[in-house]
Parts: sequence; structure tokens; C-alpha cells
Amino acid sequence: MSDSLSLTELVFNASPVVQGVMALLLAMSIMSWAIIFAKSFQLKKAREAADEFDELFWNTPELSTLYTQLNNGEVPMTGSSLIFDAGFKEFVRLKKQGVTDTSDLVTGTQRVMKVAFTKQAEILENRIASLATVGSSSPYIGLFGTVWGVMHAFASLGDVQNATLSTVAPGISEALIATAIGLFAAIPASVAFNRLTVKADKLITQYENFAEGFLTIIQRQAHMAEHAKDKE
Repeated sequence: MSDSLSLTELVFNASPVVQGVMALLLAMSIMSWAIIFAKSFQLKKAREAADEFDELFWNTPELSTLYTQLNNGEVPMTGSSLIFDAGFKEFVRLKKQGVTDTSDLVTGTQRVMKVAFTKQAEILENRIASLATVGSSSPYIGLFGTVWGVMHAFASLGDVQNATLSTVAPGISEALIATAIGLFAAIPASVAFNRLTVKADKLITQYENFAEGFLTIIQRQAHMAEHAKDKE
């Protein structure tokens, strides 16, 4: 109880600059934890949705059937399904325009899918970089608060004739709290940045693999249609 009270006193007795540093670090810590929880939940849901759609995609005989289910709201529009929707829509549009060359069909479909893929990758990676910023900058911000606090503590000794450790200790303690808060903000942010980056990269790789598989099917269908037309 007394330790908690003394810590509170140290915070409130610190110089305005050190208090400002503490407040900034606390705000950065709260922000980073909010991002950690939000991104963890988002990536978990995105992984589940990607797994479900991949299974549905490879178990649906006709791509047109899956496309109809998507547009009827029977399948959620997220991640892989959005990439599929954009690609198949462009594939159908090109065929309606009379494009029959396999290379043109695949290239046009791939171009649209790449745009959709990039958007989904950006959504997955959004705000994760903020954790790296918190993790790398918080210790230095805390160190600045500590240095300032120590300077302030020693400067206050100018009016003291007999300076002792007990005289300067409270000021130094106040200053060191800034470093502690900086580490408290930085360590979870750095760990979470690495973990969330790995999860996002794995999901992006899953999207890439899906897109490649989908394009292979599109290419095969376009080639079969072109070959059948040549026979006629």
C-alpha cells in the first residue's frame, strides 16, 4: 500500500516535462494494446474465412455456381472471396466482349485480381506498423524523460548547501519512472508486431496460393474453350 502510494506521489511530484512524457507513453501503450486486440481478432476471423472459402472453392464443381452464391449473399465477401469475385467478374466480362484468346483472358483476369489482392493485403497489414513505431520509439522517449528528470533533480541542488543522497534520490526516482513506462509500452508492442506480422504474412501467402490456383483453372477453361472453337 505504501509502495503504491509512494509511486503515485513520485508521478505527481515529477516535473511537468517528465509528467508530459509519462502521459505520452501511457497514451502510446493504450493505443498499442487497442491495436493488438483489434488486429488479433481481425486476423483470426480472416484466417477462418479464408480456410472456409478455400474449402468451398475446391469442392464446388462450377465456378459460376460459387460466383452466384457470393452475389446472393450465401457466402461472406471477405479476403479470398473478394479476390475470386473480382477475378471471375472480369473473366465473364471479357468473354461477353468476345475475347477468346487464352492469354488475353488470363492477363485481364490476373490484372484485376492483383488489384483486389493488394487491397486485401493492405487491410491485413494496416496499423501493424504502428506497433513497430511504439516499440522502437518508446524507450527513447522514456530515456528523454529520465535525462530531463535527472537534470532537473541536480539543478534543484543549487539552492541546497548540504546535498545528500536522500535529497536527490526522489528526483532521480521520478525520472527513472519514465524509462520504466517506456519499456512497459515498448516490449508488448515489439512482441505483438512480430507475431502479427507473421500471421498477416501467412494469410497473404494463402491469398497468393488461392489466386494462383484460381488462375490455373481460368487458364484451363479458356484454353478448352479456345480449342473447342478451333475444332469448329
